[in-house]
Amino acid sequence: MPLSVYRVTEYSETLLRSLETLLPQLSPRLGTFAEARLRAVLAHPATALFVAEAEGRIVGMLTLAWYDAPSGRKAWIEDVVVDAAVRGLGLGEALVRAAQRAAAAKGVERVQLTSNPSRRAARALYRKCGFNEAETTVFVCKTDTE
Repeated sequence: MPLSVYRVTEYSETLLRSLETLLPQLSPRLGTFAEARLRAVLAHPATALFVAEAEGRIVGMLTLAWYDAPSGRKAWIEDVVVDAAVRGLGLGEALVRAAQRAAAAKGVERVQLTSNPSRRAARALYRKCGFNEAETTVFVCKTDTE
């Protein structure tokens, strides 16, 4: 089965429909993915969307976002998902490694991500790709509440 991973730079309906299929596999609460959101991700100068293809069909995705802070250039990996039907073929690793290479090319000193402890396979993948669990806690605050 021919597999490939690449950065997407242009919008297409096929891409939108593929992400609408993938995102609920990451989390059912994500719902419908809007065209405007996808176009914004693709147009943003500090964001890269990577996809994995198998037999001409988009079956995985990952988003890389980078930023500068006084402590150095950093990046976050977000929204990593591979279609359940093709897991175990190395697409998740290929996506993460593509993001790591892109981050290094952008001068990123540290790539970070979060992963729920219940996602054992994902956490094993991240360790395989050189990630270590940080001794910190991520705090989250919604901006639409007081």
